[in-house]
Amino acid sequence: MENHPTPTPSPFTGIFKNGLIAGAALFLTSFGSLYAAIHLKPDLFVNYINPIFNSDGSRDLYFYLHPFVLSFALAILWNRFRRFLPGGLIIKGIEFGMVYSLVALIPVMWITYSAIDVDFIMVSTWLLYGFCQATLCGIVFAFLDEW
Repeated sequence: MENHPTPTPSPFTGIFKNGLIAGAALFLTSFGSLYAAIHLKPDLFVNYINPIFNSDGSRDLYFYLHPFVLSFALAILWNRFRRFLPGGLIIKGIEFGMVYSLVALIPVMWITYSAIDVDFIMVSTWLLYGFCQATLCGIVFAFLDEW
């Protein structure tokens, strides 16, 4: 009887699985929090009634796919740097969210605020929202690593 070695799974299998699971979690929490925020703080969302934002519905699919696009990108980042994140699930998630915010969100929000006529408060909420999204993905990834 021949002894065949077990093939090593591709790292992309784990990235795809993690991205899909985190994307689903992000989709549900993002839309739940958006719904809650609109009802709890409606005056903040009046600023979105502006021609700068596409409201004709032609690109809605992109909006709904965003949690999955983000989670797959973050899954790649997680796969590369997870070994540098010590601590438990929550700590890993928060640190992952902070790293993503510092490296990606702050520069993008900086250029957005400087180039587009949007309020500082709006850009600040985008920064907070992005941090929360990355933190949630980090917690999901850490949980999946331990599971």
